[in-house]
Parts: sequence; structure tokens; C-alpha cells
Amino acid sequence: MELLQQRILTNGRNLGDGILKVDGFINHQVDPALMDACGKEFARRFQQVGATKVLTAEISGIAPALLTALHLNLPIVYARKTKPITMPDQVFLTLAPSHTKGHTIELIVSPEFLVEGDKVVIIDDFLATGQTILGLVRLAQAAGAKVVGIGALIEKTFDGGRALLKSVEVPIEALAVITDMQDGKIIFAP
Repeated sequence: MELLQQRILTNGRNLGDGILKVDGFINHQVDPALMDACGKEFARRFQQVGATKVLTAEISGIAPALLTALHLNLPIVYARKTKPITMPDQVFLTLAPSHTKGHTIELIVSPEFLVEGDKVVIIDDFLATGQTILGLVRLAQAAGAKVVGIGALIEKTFDGGRALLKSVEVPIEALAVITDMQDGKIIFAP
């Protein structure tokens, strides 16, 4: 997606070690017009998969997932990283290592909002190592839901996440695919 790639080149920063700083427009301060365009594109790409819900992880995945859900006319469910007192005692919970946080995080979903028979499109900000998305897949499977698609705003192919998710056997869509970040560069797939 040209718009997203241009924004990454203009406002993103390669911090080294495969870390891309996009918090000025995606995951700390959010550009609603950009997220709307991304949500429309994900909705176009996933319109035929028969999804009933969009699933993401708190917090960075919420903006793209919300706009995707809006354009698909579906509810969004996001996995919490801490369990609020309003959530039932019995929950779906999994652990996932976080590359940017430097430690393992919990992903928690209430069984009230992810149920057997749901068809889920997972949307997140990054597909890097694939661990967070794989955690979301495990949550969906624990609920008896079926994952029917996976989308990421940005994929970093050199981190191997797509290969990790190969066993899920669903369409995987990325709006900006980065193939190289060495020497301070940001190189996109053709």
C-alpha cells in the first residue's frame, strides 16, 4: 500500500536491530485518516473470507483492527494484557514473547466475546516474529473459533513471522512489506 509505505519512509525511523519506530502515526499517536485507509484496504482484501469478528492485541493493534472492523461491519475483540476485575474468572489466556517489550506478555480474552463458531480475522500493527499473532491464533482456537485471515500493517520478512504462521493455512496480508533494514535503510518488497 503506497500511502503506508510513503508514511513509513517520511515519518518512520529505523532504530537498528530490526526495530522500526512508527509511534508518531500508528501506535502511540495515531493518524486516523491513515488508519481509515488501511482499514478499507484490509476490508477489501478480507471481504470474501466470511469473518464474524476482528481480533487484535492491546494496544497497538486496536486502531487498524477497529477501522477494519468498521469497514467489514463487524465487532472487534481485543486481547487484554492484564485482566480487569470486570472480566469473568474463567478466561482464554496465552503467553507471547514481545520483541519490542523485551519480555513475555499475557494475552487475555473473555469467553463472552470470543465463542465457538466465530470466524476471526486477526489484524495487528506488525508481523515480525509472528509470536503475538500466533498467540491470538491460540486464543481463537481455545474458544472454538476459526481463524479465516491474518493482516498486518507492516511485515518485516527478515524476522520469519510468516513462516511461523504457515501452519495456520489462511490468507496472510501485509500492507507494507519490509525486506531489509540494514545500514539504517528501509527497503520494501517490490
